[in-house]
Amino acid sequence: MTNNSLQADLQQRLQTMQARLASIKKDVTQAHSGDSAEQAQERENDEVVDAIGNETAQSIRDIQSALARIEDGTYGQCESCGGQISQGRLEVIPEATRCVNCADS
Repeated sequence: MTNNSLQADLQQRLQTMQARLASIKKDVTQAHSGDSAEQAQERENDEVVDAIGNETAQSIRDIQSALARIEDGTYGQCESCGGQISQGRLEVIPEATRCVNCADS
């Protein structure tokens, strides 16, 4: 996979994540039921949705960071040791910032 195809994949993933985050924000802002038992369940659901929203927001930041590294020419360089991140790792985790050896440490 070339950097161009990885960049296109990252941009597609970014759009997907942004749409997911917008949907999560919409779900969180919905009004709660008047029934107290249902409200308790809705509040628990809100906590789960909030956690998913936080993870999605972090994924968006990771993808944006990978796209910035492609632009500045540092994409595929391990942030820990400075070595190259294997192409196979980047194909599986395009936003990876560390090589396999550093990620396992």
